[in-house]
Amino acid sequence: MSLSYVLVVNGPVYGRQSSLTAYRFAKVLIEKGHTLTRVFFYQDGVSNASSLTVPANDEFDLVAAWQSLSKESGVELETCVAAALRRGQVSEEEAKQHALTSSNMADSFSQAGLGALSEALLTADRVIQF
Repeated sequence: MSLSYVLVVNGPVYGRQSSLTAYRFAKVLIEKGHTLTRVFFYQDGVSNASSLTVPANDEFDLVAAWQSLSKESGVELETCVAAALRRGQVSEEEAKQHALTSSNMADSFSQAGLGALSEALLTADRVIQF
Protein backbone atom coordinates (compact mmCIF):
# COMPACT_ATOMS: atom_id res chain seq x y z
CA MET A 1 0.00 0.00 0.00
CA SER A 2 1.38 3.37 -1.02
CA LEU A 3 0.87 6.33 1.29
CA SER A 4 1.34 10.07 0.81
CA TYR A 5 3.63 11.91 3.21
CA VAL A 6 4.46 15.43 4.26
CA LEU A 7 7.64 16.06 6.25
CA VAL A 8 8.14 18.99 8.62
CA VAL A 9 11.78 19.81 9.31
CA ASN A 10 12.53 22.00 12.33
CA GLY A 11 16.25 21.35 12.67
CA PRO A 12 18.99 23.48 11.09
CA VAL A 13 20.86 22.33 8.01
CA TYR A 14 24.00 21.62 10.06
CA GLY A 15 24.74 21.23 13.77
CA ARG A 16 22.02 18.69 14.53
CA GLN A 17 21.05 15.38 13.00
CA SER A 18 17.35 16.02 12.34
CA SER A 19 17.63 17.55 8.84
CA LEU A 20 19.91 14.82 7.54
CA THR A 21 17.64 12.18 9.08
CA ALA A 22 14.65 13.81 7.38
CA TYR A 23 16.46 13.75 4.04
CA ARG A 24 17.39 10.08 4.41
CA PHE A 25 13.82 9.25 5.44
CA ALA A 26 12.52 11.10 2.37
CA LYS A 27 14.81 9.11 0.06
CA VAL A 28 13.66 5.80 1.53
CA LEU A 29 9.99 6.79 1.28
CA ILE A 30 10.35 7.44 -2.41
CA GLU A 31 12.45 4.29 -2.99
CA LYS A 32 9.72 2.22 -1.30
CA GLY A 33 7.07 3.62 -3.64
CA HIS A 34 5.40 6.11 -1.33
CA THR A 35 4.55 9.65 -2.36
CA LEU A 36 6.30 12.57 -0.71
CA THR A 37 4.39 15.66 -1.71
CA ARG A 38 6.08 18.33 0.38
CA VAL A 39 8.86 19.07 2.81
CA PHE A 40 8.03 22.09 4.95
CA PHE A 41 10.98 23.74 6.70
CA TYR A 42 9.97 25.51 9.89
CA GLN A 43 11.78 27.27 12.75
CA ASP A 44 15.55 26.71 12.40
CA GLY A 45 14.82 24.29 9.56
CA VAL A 46 14.59 27.24 7.17
CA SER A 47 18.40 27.27 7.04
CA ASN A 48 18.15 24.19 4.79
CA ALA A 49 17.19 26.59 1.99
CA SER A 50 20.24 28.83 2.20
CA SER A 51 22.20 29.36 -1.00
CA LEU A 52 25.10 30.59 1.14
CA THR A 53 25.89 27.25 2.80
CA VAL A 54 29.34 25.98 1.77
CA PRO A 55 30.25 22.67 3.40
CA ALA A 56 33.83 21.39 3.26
CA ASN A 57 34.74 19.29 0.22
CA ASP A 58 34.61 16.06 2.24
CA GLU A 59 31.23 16.83 3.86
CA PHE A 60 27.75 16.00 2.65
CA ASP A 61 26.06 18.97 0.96
CA LEU A 62 22.57 18.73 2.40
CA VAL A 63 21.19 21.80 0.59
CA ALA A 64 22.26 20.33 -2.77
CA ALA A 65 20.79 16.97 -1.73
CA TRP A 66 17.39 18.54 -1.01
CA GLN A 67 17.55 20.31 -4.39
CA SER A 68 18.32 17.05 -6.20
CA LEU A 69 15.50 15.28 -4.42
CA SER A 70 13.07 17.97 -5.51
CA LYS A 71 14.22 17.92 -9.13
CA GLU A 72 14.26 14.12 -9.37
CA SER A 73 10.94 13.40 -7.68
CA GLY A 74 8.92 16.61 -7.81
CA VAL A 75 8.84 17.11 -4.05
CA GLU A 76 7.92 20.66 -3.08
CA LEU A 77 10.42 22.30 -0.72
CA GLU A 78 8.81 25.14 1.22
CA THR A 79 10.10 27.32 4.02
CA CYS A 80 7.83 29.13 6.45
CA VAL A 81 8.05 32.73 5.29
CA ALA A 82 7.77 34.25 8.78
CA ALA A 83 10.37 31.92 10.32
CA ALA A 84 12.67 32.46 7.34
CA LEU A 85 12.52 36.24 7.44
CA ARG A 86 13.25 36.26 11.18
CA ARG A 87 16.37 34.20 10.51
CA GLY A 88 17.61 36.17 7.49
CA GLN A 89 16.49 33.62 4.90
CA VAL A 90 15.04 35.71 2.07
CA SER A 91 13.54 34.79 -1.31
CA GLU A 92 13.80 37.10 -4.33
CA GLU A 93 10.15 38.08 -3.92
CA GLU A 94 10.59 38.95 -0.24
CA ALA A 95 13.81 40.84 -0.99
CA LYS A 96 11.93 43.03 -3.47
CA GLN A 97 8.98 43.51 -1.12
CA HIS A 98 11.22 44.60 1.77
CA ALA A 99 13.65 46.62 -0.41
CA LEU A 100 16.60 44.36 0.41
CA THR A 101 19.66 44.30 -1.83
CA SER A 102 19.71 40.53 -2.37
CA SER A 103 18.14 37.18 -1.62
CA ASN A 104 19.77 33.99 -0.36
CA MET A 105 17.24 31.27 -1.07
CA ALA A 106 18.60 28.27 -2.96
CA ASP A 107 16.95 27.12 -6.18
CA SER A 108 14.10 24.58 -5.80
CA PHE A 109 12.96 26.14 -2.51
CA SER A 110 10.03 28.50 -2.09
CA GLN A 111 8.47 30.38 0.79
CA ALA A 112 4.94 29.78 2.01
CA GLY A 113 2.78 30.50 5.00
CA LEU A 114 1.44 28.10 7.57
CA GLY A 115 -1.78 27.95 5.53
CA ALA A 116 0.09 26.00 2.84
CA LEU A 117 1.27 23.55 5.47
CA SER A 118 -2.27 23.22 6.82
CA GLU A 119 -3.60 22.38 3.35
CA ALA A 120 -0.88 19.77 2.86
CA LEU A 121 -1.69 18.18 6.23
CA LEU A 122 -5.32 17.75 5.20
CA THR A 123 -4.43 15.69 2.14
CA ALA A 124 -1.48 13.61 3.42
CA ASP A 125 -1.88 10.13 4.86
CA ARG A 126 1.08 10.70 7.20
CA VAL A 127 2.94 13.71 8.58
CA ILE A 128 6.37 13.21 10.12
CA GLN A 129 8.19 15.94 12.03
CA PHE A 130 11.97 16.08 12.42
